[in-house]
Amino acid sequence: MDELVKKLAGFGIPAIILLVAMSATGLVGAAALTAALAALGPFGMIGGIALLGAIGLSADKIAEFGYEKITVLVIKEQLKTFSKENMIQKVSKYPISKGMKLKIIDYIEHTNVTGE
Repeated sequence: MDELVKKLAGFGIPAIILLVAMSATGLVGAAALTAALAALGPFGMIGGIALLGAIGLSADKIAEFGYEKITVLVIKEQLKTFSKENMIQKVSKYPISKGMKLKIIDYIEHTNVTGE
């Protein structure tokens, strides 16, 4: 079941991005699809398809490891260049849930990572 959820997340995120891009074009049907793919990619439609594929693979890996694990790894890396106080200030401004902010701030306060 978990594997199915990971695969659906991998397909779902690019699909949502494509639908939003299609709705932003103001066109319908194949014209909307073509315009959306061309707008997403650096090299026209092919670039748009490649971008959606990369997003799908990224979403699949994030779902595989879990958002909290990815967040902890990113925060751990950022603590090498920012102080704990700066990181706490940055996290408090992030547009995430209060519960997630508290978990991240708790991790920052109790970690021993330094910029050395």
